[in-house]
Amino acid sequence: MIENKSLRSKIFDILNIVILIAITLICIVPVWYVLCVSLSSREAVNAGKVALWPVGFNLLSYKKIMGETAFFGSFLVSIKRVLLGTGISMVCILMAAYPLSRTKKQFPKRDIFMWIFVFCMLFNGGTVPWYITMKNYHLMDNIFGLVLGTGLQVFNVILAVNFFKNLPTELEEACFVDGGGPWRTLISIYIPLAKPMVATVALFTMVMYWNEFFQGMVLSTRQSSYPLQTYIQQMVVTLDYSTMNVDQIAQAMKLNNLSLDSAKIFIAMIPILIVYPFLQRFFVEGITLGSVKG
Repeated sequence: MIENKSLRSKIFDILNIVILIAITLICIVPVWYVLCVSLSSREAVNAGKVALWPVGFNLLSYKKIMGETAFFGSFLVSIKRVLLGTGISMVCILMAAYPLSRTKKQFPKRDIFMWIFVFCMLFNGGTVPWYITMKNYHLMDNIFGLVLGTGLQVFNVILAVNFFKNLPTELEEACFVDGGGPWRTLISIYIPLAKPMVATVALFTMVMYWNEFFQGMVLSTRQSSYPLQTYIQQMVVTLDYSTMNVDQIAQAMKLNNLSLDSAKIFIAMIPILIVYPFLQRFFVEGITLGSVKG
């Protein structure tokens, strides 16, 4: 049945489209501007001529980055951090969410643990006690310091708890009848059914580990230990002209710190931009199913 829309409905649809286009542009324009600056000449960037299109197009900034071992060293640190951190966090989140999603009859102390989790999400001991703890555990300049220092993300645990609560209890009962215990129920039934939630939480965790820079500043005493975002936040381009030949000096004179910074920032976006499309189909379903209690 085809329903003719009223004038109000058509106006509402048009306003929605306009608003969504505006939001899309607000999200895309800054990224596009960073790319344009990274591809523009030094003179154009210094003069503020770059807007929405590269001026004096060149790839000098990217060629310079390709020769920086410190940048790619930090890039590798971030890759390790994301892989280790996401893996460890997902194990902890799923193991915490499953018992917290059970009834009080199955897990009498559930509410106590849930309040502890929520309290820790709202309040923390502060940066100084956290730093002393990390130092006493010898996690300075250590990849596991960057991974474990973030702690358990309680928001993701709550998301997983609500998702597990929406799954039919008959599945768990059937598993128990067949001789399976809690571990078998979680691994063989709940986790396979929770792919949308797992993908959503994994994406949140990956983005969090990739973008976090403060802990790298506090826990790293050497530049070689910096994750990528910390390196970008602290980077200052220094050129030693005494070790350069004439051609290298001529190339260096064409470089601009802002262009180099923009190129590094754009390269830092690429991994998340590559991963997101593969998880996007689970994203909306994971948020929807995990946001309402059954």
